[in-house]
Amino acid sequence: MVNGGRVAVVGGSIAGCAAALAAHRGGADEIVVCERAAGSLAERGVGLAVHDARYVELESAGYMDAGMPWVGLVRRRWYVRAGGKELGREIAVMPFPFRTYNWGPLWRDLRRAVPEGVEFRTGAAVARVEATAGGARVHTAAGGAEEFGLVIGADGYRSAVRSCAFPDVQPRYAGYLAWRGAFPAQRLSEPGLWAEEDCAYVVFPGGHLIVYRIPDGGPAGGHRVNWVLYTAPPPGVDAALRVDLPTSLPPGTLTDALRSRLAHVADELLPPYWGDLVRLTAPDELALQPMYDFTAPRYATGRFMLAGDAATVARPHTGAGAVKALQDGVAIESAFRAAPALDGALAAYDDSRTAAGGALVGLGRSLGRALVQETPDWGELDQAGLEAWWAQADGTGVFGGKQLDSGTGPHPR
Repeated sequence: MVNGGRVAVVGGSIAGCAAALAAHRGGADEIVVCERAAGSLAERGVGLAVHDARYVELESAGYMDAGMPWVGLVRRRWYVRAGGKELGREIAVMPFPFRTYNWGPLWRDLRRAVPEGVEFRTGAAVARVEATAGGARVHTAAGGAEEFGLVIGADGYRSAVRSCAFPDVQPRYAGYLAWRGAFPAQRLSEPGLWAEEDCAYVVFPGGHLIVYRIPDGGPAGGHRVNWVLYTAPPPGVDAALRVDLPTSLPPGTLTDALRSRLAHVADELLPPYWGDLVRLTAPDELALQPMYDFTAPRYATGRFMLAGDAATVARPHTGAGAVKALQDGVAIESAFRAAPALDGALAAYDDSRTAAGGALVGLGRSLGRALVQETPDWGELDQAGLEAWWAQADGTGVFGGKQLDSGTGPHPR
């Protein structure tokens, strides 16, 4: 469909690799990926989860495969602090059919899947893009400019492509933070207390901790412990962080106030085992992510497409961030293959993904209220009570990602 076209993909992370692969399979003759980072992205060691059903779809479409290292989860156990019990009191157990991945190795495998004919430029930051009469112009931070027939924005929540297409759409701060950590599983003193196939939701007033194992990603194999803790910041931190301007703190850069808030939660609000687990995380393994969300009103306009976090940022409670980025790639490929002309492909992609992005943002806000901002009296919930509470919180039923639209799926290679 896009034979003869020149396509730029701005951003080279998971969404960018998926978009480049999609454009190649869709028939683009020339593809240039512009990634701002100068080094390899494979060093990023945070965890992510993919619902089993979404994995089947993505594997069938050729965007994931069984060779990518993963850990299988089966159950989600809910705990509250109670009576000095090591793990806490278990209030419910729910099915949790997910596969967990280490971001870095997953990206590495996707990067390898991008054909050699795609020009993948690292250290190539894009300053801005602009529409032209016949396509779009990409301006680099180094001062260069190039013309393309189509630009796919996969450059994250600060997207230069989205800023051009929809300048009024900005990430909105949700009012709370996520502390993140990951460390080698052999550091655990009593690993047998927590089964490998279990994801733990450790809940407390005003927040919760999620813990699961992921592949280590190193040559020796093994697992890492991956956790995310959501709660409100200490007083005054929002202003110091300038959360009105989308930001995050990379590992090793947390302030004393942020570390103290985390220590308070670990000491006073978590059961002993889970509090110790948080304390086992070294300072250079701690990162911070203020919660933002937004969605663009359209996924395609003019000669621009948006994918991944450039199009939609949903709060991580949804368990579907990486899934949506990969699904965007599948949808781009399907649109390119099915439409007789570029305008039709853009319209088909927009129709396919805009509603999915809006549904995911809505789910993230609903789960954010239920799990952080308006938490119930956790100690009063039992199995039946928690199941009813969860059913209301996940009213859309798209936890783990929305099923791909019919007709958006695998094609003969």
